[in-house]
Amino acid sequence: MRRSGAINIDPDEIRARIDAMLAELPDPADVENGPAEADLEELARRLSEAHDMLVQALESAEKG
Repeated sequence: MRRSGAINIDPDEIRARIDAMLAELPDPADVENGPAEADLEELARRLSEAHDMLVQALESAEKG
């Protein structure tokens, strides 16, 4: 059970959360239906959130 404010470092849960975030992003191989220029800021925000989540998990793992 997670403590309030603690970051969960369970690899499967982190992987699932990252996969869910990335699944919302458009397929980079689909050039014809790629994101509009106006959507790039939102995509950057989502990628930044995924990055922050991974950094927090790594920091928590290092602290033990």
